[in-house]
Amino acid sequence: MAKKRFTEGTWRTDPLFRRLCKAFLACRTEKEAGDFLRDVATLAELKALSERLEVARLLLAGVSYREAARCAPSSTATVTRVAGFLNGGEGGYRSILKAHGHHRSSLRGERMVSKQ
Repeated sequence: MAKKRFTEGTWRTDPLFRRLCKAFLACRTEKEAGDFLRDVATLAELKALSERLEVARLLLAGVSYREAARCAPSSTATVTRVAGFLNGGEGGYRSILKAHGHHRSSLRGERMVSKQ
């Protein structure tokens, strides 16, 4: 049987993707979610996902692209990509960050990590 393509038109209804979403919803604690994420993703993938969420948080807080890239730390290409999803994606970043109040955090008083 041929593999079903995972595309912009089919990703949401893909049964394997839907199972993955349900698995995330089944996590009851941050530790459980972290353990699950560590088992399904590489450290590089987890780092990339974490950086993207931080970039989204920073951009929603009004930080410039360049400052978001420095603070995340992330590439300007990643910042531009995240900004594109913030402005024209499915609304996932906005709903998660708004629901959990992450976008309200100001940069003052937070420890900034710069790319070395």
